[in-house]
Amino acid sequence: MSIKDEVLKRKTFAIISHPDAGKTTLTEKLLLFGNLIRSAGTVKGKKSGKFATSDWMEIEKQRGISVTSSVMNFPYKGFQVNILDTPGHEDFSEDTYRTLTAVDCVVMIIDATKGIEAQTLKLFKVCRMRGVPIFTFINKLDREGREPLDLLEEIENELNIETYPMNWPVGMGKRFLGIFDRYNEQFVQFNGNEEETYIPYADLDKPEHANLVQNPTFVETKDELALVDEAGNEFSLDAVLKGELTPVFFGSALAPFGVQTFFDTFISMAPAPTPRKTTEGVMSPDNPEFSGFVFKIQANMNPAHRDRIAFLRVCSGKFERGMSVKLARTDKPIKLSQSQQFVASSRDTIEEAFAGDIIGIYDPNAYRIGDTLIEGKESFEFDELPQFPPELFKKVTAKNVMKAKQFKKGIEQLVQEGAIQLFKDFRTESYIIGAVGQLQYEVFEYRMKNEYNVDIMFESIGERIPRWLKADQVDPNLFDERNLLVRDREGEAVVLFKNDFSLRWFIDKHPKVELIDLFEVNQYDQSYS
Repeated sequence: MSIKDEVLKRKTFAIISHPDAGKTTLTEKLLLFGNLIRSAGTVKGKKSGKFATSDWMEIEKQRGISVTSSVMNFPYKGFQVNILDTPGHEDFSEDTYRTLTAVDCVVMIIDATKGIEAQTLKLFKVCRMRGVPIFTFINKLDREGREPLDLLEEIENELNIETYPMNWPVGMGKRFLGIFDRYNEQFVQFNGNEEETYIPYADLDKPEHANLVQNPTFVETKDELALVDEAGNEFSLDAVLKGELTPVFFGSALAPFGVQTFFDTFISMAPAPTPRKTTEGVMSPDNPEFSGFVFKIQANMNPAHRDRIAFLRVCSGKFERGMSVKLARTDKPIKLSQSQQFVASSRDTIEEAFAGDIIGIYDPNAYRIGDTLIEGKESFEFDELPQFPPELFKKVTAKNVMKAKQFKKGIEQLVQEGAIQLFKDFRTESYIIGAVGQLQYEVFEYRMKNEYNVDIMFESIGERIPRWLKADQVDPNLFDERNLLVRDREGEAVVLFKNDFSLRWFIDKHPKVELIDLFEVNQYDQSYS
């Protein structure tokens, strides 16, 4: 089979949502379809002892949340599926934003009882900004929720995207009877026992379905569907692939109901890997020479071996285990002898991969997030991945000074994953950790204790406004504890201003000192607006 044929088989997407919308539960059901698991755990699995397959960290199992992106690969109906399950919690949004650079489309889950929530809105904006095709799954139809027309109107108004309902629910909660599958022209009946009955529209007039079609909820919904058919948007796959129209599916991941119909339709529509922008032009996925980029680094996925895995999106050519490539940032050759595919923390050695595949490669402490790997003599880099300045800052020390070596190693490795950022006080060299939210500190403390056997202490210095300085404008005498001067991981000088008043006062007092705001120079800053 040619490289082009292999590329066309790949479907690579992320599942994103607000916390508790049912993202990880839906992921589990898709893994069942791929025959990767026999029964689905859920993120609420603490009582039953069952945990979601995609939640592999111990802290995720204890707290019932996803705090890191996980990857799952499996074949399905002739396609090779790569699913990235992302954290819904806003404190881990940076990990999610980077993950979105590695996929070709997204599935956005919306809670039918709550509609669009804050994190959903942020993530949709990022996808819209990048032109990523969006497929919407409105979840929890087995509960009483908002009217379908209201939900579609909210999506169109809040997200500035047209909608096309691929199916239409008949009732909800205790009145839920099933869905009209508009795309496949069939009624899918909800039986309440994880089994679905598929009835072609033409067969609904048969006597055995009389009780169903005479049900008042069914009759009412049929009239509503006629209105949708008459006044709704027209379906256009081209508009979907441009990110201008989102196909909307209704169902319940937990019941489960409508998930099989959704997944089969989604897989048939989802785009194959697309060309990627580089510093030297556009790279086609069927280019014969291998290339890819690192979008995530994870330490200690296997605590017994203290390993580091770099997650690589293959962008072109064919990956083969043991091949030699060039790390574009350093122009040095690297041999990729240890390569894996994933189901969360479960890993299998992979011998080959093609554009669209997400693979793990052993990191000998050589990679950074955003690194480009290339086969051949050409030299280029893929578009830079987004980085955001943190908002909270805390000084961190080891409780036991005898654990200094483990403390330093733990900080260095966890910082390289990108969820937290490391700074050092310009004068004292003490460690300062910056993060987007409080939960990141809790995860950091937990992992330092459980993965590096180091108890740590935090001293909060509160919310700060970080501004970077040019090297020739660094004057330590201009700063104090109120406006703290630190260095980032790259040795660049950064000022952590106490508040907006302090920042404005400094600008007025020292107009010649140029303060650099990462939000302004970051092409992804719209997603935070």
